[in-house]
Amino acid sequence: MLDLASLSRGFRQSYLDHATLTAQLRAWATAYPAFVSLREIGRTQEHREIWMLVIGTSPDDARPGVWIDGNMHATEVAGSSVALAIAESVISIHLELAGGPASSVPLAPHLKRAVQGALFYVVPRMSPDGAEAVLTTGRYVRSVPRDERTNRGAPRWIAEDLDGDGRLLFMRKEDPTGDFVEHPSAPGVMVPRTLDDVGPFYKLWPEGRIEPFDGDVIPSPSYLGDNYPDLNRNFPFRWASEPDQLGAGDYPGSEPEARAVIEAASRLPNLYAWLNLHTFGGCFIRPPGDVPDGKMDPFDLAVYRQVGVWAEELTGYPMVSGYAEFLYEPDKPLFGALSEWAYEHRATLSYVCELWDIFKRLGLPRPKRFVDYYTSLTRDDLARLARWDAEHNRGRIFVPWKRIRHAQLGEVEVGGLDRRVGLSNPSYEELPAICASQSTLMLRVAAMLPRLVISRVEVAPIRENVTRVSVTVENHGYLPTYGMRSGKKRPFNEGAYAELSCEGCELEEPLRTRLPIGHLEGWGKGYEASSQAIFFQTSSGSETSHTLRFTALGKGWATVRVGSSRMGFVERRIGIGGGM
Repeated sequence: MLDLASLSRGFRQSYLDHATLTAQLRAWATAYPAFVSLREIGRTQEHREIWMLVIGTSPDDARPGVWIDGNMHATEVAGSSVALAIAESVISIHLELAGGPASSVPLAPHLKRAVQGALFYVVPRMSPDGAEAVLTTGRYVRSVPRDERTNRGAPRWIAEDLDGDGRLLFMRKEDPTGDFVEHPSAPGVMVPRTLDDVGPFYKLWPEGRIEPFDGDVIPSPSYLGDNYPDLNRNFPFRWASEPDQLGAGDYPGSEPEARAVIEAASRLPNLYAWLNLHTFGGCFIRPPGDVPDGKMDPFDLAVYRQVGVWAEELTGYPMVSGYAEFLYEPDKPLFGALSEWAYEHRATLSYVCELWDIFKRLGLPRPKRFVDYYTSLTRDDLARLARWDAEHNRGRIFVPWKRIRHAQLGEVEVGGLDRRVGLSNPSYEELPAICASQSTLMLRVAAMLPRLVISRVEVAPIRENVTRVSVTVENHGYLPTYGMRSGKKRPFNEGAYAELSCEGCELEEPLRTRLPIGHLEGWGKGYEASSQAIFFQTSSGSETSHTLRFTALGKGWATVRVGSSRMGFVERRIGIGGGM
C-alpha cells in the first residue's frame, strides 16, 4: 500500500491549480480504492470538473455523513487546501485502523473509530474557473470569471493585464478630487484621504479598461462588475433577486457550480454536518443569519455553542452569530446563502469558517461586531499590515507602483495590492498549521454523528413453535437521528423503521413486516443546556432507544433490519425455535 505522504501534491504548503488538484484527488482514489472514490458532480462553463471525493467503505450504503466544501469564492483558495487536508486526515485514520501507520490527527481511539464509520463528501473547489483565473493572474473574482447579464449599456470595468507582468492588480491616477493618498510612513500603501492631507491625491481603480467608454464617463468599480454572480447568493434558502440581493443570479441554482452542489447534496439525506470554507478573518459563522438567537431552537443553539467551544480551543477562532455579528448591514439578512440552506433545508450542523486570522497577527482589538473588522482598519493598522508583509510574508501583498500609458485614461500607475497570499489567504508559511487545526476540529465534529446500534436481542419461547422476540435499538451518537431541529419536519428527514423477514419460520402477523420506530435522540445536549444545571442535573428518559417486539412461528432464522435513508441500516440475524 502506498505511503500517504508520498501522494501529496503540496496542498498544505501552497495553493493548487485545477490540474494539480485533480491529480491529487485521483492519486488518493487510485491508491485506496477500498475506501476512497472520486465523483464528478458537475462541469463549469469552461469545462472544468467539479469534483467530489467520497471517503468511507461501501460509499453507496447510506450512513451518517459529513459534507465539506471550499473555494466557492474564487479568491479564497485556502479553502481548497484545508478541505484537502481534512480529506487526507480522514484517509490517514482509515489506514491506521486497517493496521497501517499511526495517524497524526490528535483524536482518541474511540473518536477515530467514529470518524471511520462516517462517510465524508469533500468538494475542495466549488468554483474551478474562478480559482484558476485568480491563481494564474491575480484578477479579483468573487465567484466565477464570467458575466452573462444582458444589460450591457452602462459603462463598467473589465479586468485586463495592462503592463504585461501577468498580474491584474490596481491602477491609480493623480486627481485633485481623488479620495486616496499614500500612507505617510508606508510608501505605496494607499489609504483613504482625510481633511489634513495635502496630496498628491489619487483615484484608485482595478487594473483594466472601461467598456463601453465614451471618453468622458468613468464608472465606479463594483466587485461584481465583470464577474457576476456570487455563488453564495444563489442557493434556494430565502433567495431574492436583484436589487434585493446583489449577486443573486437569475434564479436559485442558476449557476452550474451552485446547481451541482444543490443536486448532489439533495440526493444525500444522510448528511448531518456541513463545513463551508471561506477566507478571511479567523472566525466561524453559525446560523441563523436572518433572525436573532432568541428565535432559534434552544437545542440547536446549545449544539453550536459546544462546537464553538471546541473551535476556539483548537483553532483560536471564535464562533459568531451570522445575524448578530456578520451582517454587512444590521437587520438586513443575506439571501441565498449556502450554509443557511444546509441548516434550514438539509437539517445539518452547518457553519462557515473564515480562515486566516490576519487581524490577530496585526494585534488588533476585536470590534463589537466581528464583521466591522473589515471596514475599521486605521492608517496605523495598514502600516502594521505593510510591516507584517515585509517581515513575515516576503512582501507578497504590496506591489510597487509602475507608471504606464493607459489607452483611455492617459498616464496611470499599476501596482498596489496583490491579495492572494497573506491577505485573502494565509501566507504559505502559516498554511500548514491552519490545515492541521481545522482538520482536528472537523473530525471531532464528525464524531458527533448519530450511530444506530442493535444493543439487545431477547428470544423467549412462549409455547411449542411460538417464539417472542424483543429487539432494542439505540442511538449511541451525540446528535439525534434527525440532525438539527431546524429541519426535523422536512420530508426527506425520515425516522427509523424495522424490516422483518423470516427464513424457515414465519411471522405470526405476516402483514406486519415493517414496524415504525421514529427518530431517536442522541446523548448530547450541547453546551450550557438547562438539563446540565448544577442544581438539577437530569437525563432524558427512553428517547435514545426503542424496543420492538414480534412473534415468530416454527424454527428458522429471522432477520431484523433497522434504519432509514437518513441513517443507513443495521441488521441482526436471530435464531428462532432453536434455529435451523
